[in-house]
Amino acid sequence: MNRKTYYLILAFLFIAIFSFSNFACANKKKLSDDELLEHVQKTTFKYFWEFAHPISGLARERSNKTFGYGVEVVTTGGSGFGVMAIIVAADRKWISRKQAVNQLLKMVNFLQKSDSYHGVYPHWLNGETGKTIPFSINDNGADLLETAFLFQGLLSARQYFNQENAKEKELVVKINQMWNAVDWNFHTKGENVLYWHWSPDKAWAMNHKMGGWNECLITYVLAASSPTHPISPEVYHQGWTKTNFFINDKSFYNINLPLGFDFGGPLFFSQFSFLGLDPRGLKDNYADYWEQNLHHTLINRAYCIDNPKKFKGYSEKSWGLTASDSHAGYAAHSPLEDLGVISPTAALSAFPYTPEYSMQALRHFYEDFDGKLFGKYGFIDGFSESKNWYADSFLAIDQGPIIIMIENHRTGLLWQLFMSCPEVQTGLSKLSFIKTNSTKKL
Repeated sequence: MNRKTYYLILAFLFIAIFSFSNFACANKKKLSDDELLEHVQKTTFKYFWEFAHPISGLARERSNKTFGYGVEVVTTGGSGFGVMAIIVAADRKWISRKQAVNQLLKMVNFLQKSDSYHGVYPHWLNGETGKTIPFSINDNGADLLETAFLFQGLLSARQYFNQENAKEKELVVKINQMWNAVDWNFHTKGENVLYWHWSPDKAWAMNHKMGGWNECLITYVLAASSPTHPISPEVYHQGWTKTNFFINDKSFYNINLPLGFDFGGPLFFSQFSFLGLDPRGLKDNYADYWEQNLHHTLINRAYCIDNPKKFKGYSEKSWGLTASDSHAGYAAHSPLEDLGVISPTAALSAFPYTPEYSMQALRHFYEDFDGKLFGKYGFIDGFSESKNWYADSFLAIDQGPIIIMIENHRTGLLWQLFMSCPEVQTGLSKLSFIKTNSTKKL
């Protein structure tokens, strides 16, 4: 073969490969919005199904070993999110209803034998033994917020799995037994406020009052809803709302913020309590909670677009500051604590509030990073383009809201279930909440 022929063949091969590559790219099917949402939810669900603790069935705290503990640590609050994720999976037929019930019974049976304190569960349990794993030196007992997150999920499951068969009846009975055992009123210490922690050997040493505005609203709602150990309305009106950072009523980026810290704080404030608690038209003496959550989200996004610290990558497509892992350790990212880290869960768990903007962020995270952000259990916990840092972790409390809030955006399923609890309706009425049909749109 002479040199001319050789180069002609090489040129032909190059053209053929280039043409085939372009053809393949052009014909690669782009997922529709609905297909992409389904794919993200289903992949993220693997965290709570494939990665669930094999003995307890509860959700592991995180996917990586760090902070001196390993995969034996399960999270009670994150497991509540996992319960809600299992409901979504059963409803969307990713797993059978029977599989879902069997897994939930495994979880509930384990919890009934695990450490609890006046019916209140600790933040962390050992997934093999059910024994408390201390969260800190003085935090080695009851955690009222984590317990509230757990029961937000369990009560939703009780409402969903209501068929007349032995296993679903058993599940309902056991959830009711656990629900009735929680002594919410004990955590007032006889005062008009809820205390977050109690320890069997340190008592009230943490001395942490649950005052708003933050992620703890669900605790007061459930405490008022308890059929056995309820709090009085005064605990809500004098404890939750009487802080220096409850009422805000200032504007940021020309958007009014009814409650909370300046710029709203991390986005989980508008997400964790509202996985089951439906904010649409929900009002009380202090705020319209749809407006609060929508405005909080819009301010957070506007801050990222403004990007006053000039971090690389922030834009109308890349936004969302909330608590997550970072290059500097775990941090409660917000406009007032901005380390240049975007947490995908922030924008994705805001889907019910800002569907158009959240979809922009979802497509950017999924399509524009060559797979760096999307892995075995969905989106990684955080990333910083400024630091060229990408988390190697997934956390239960960040993965769960992605599945749940996308579902609330698509069908409202978890909102419908939780709000169908008669006790919750009683509790909301007791605290002077009302529900209307009006919601402010973007």
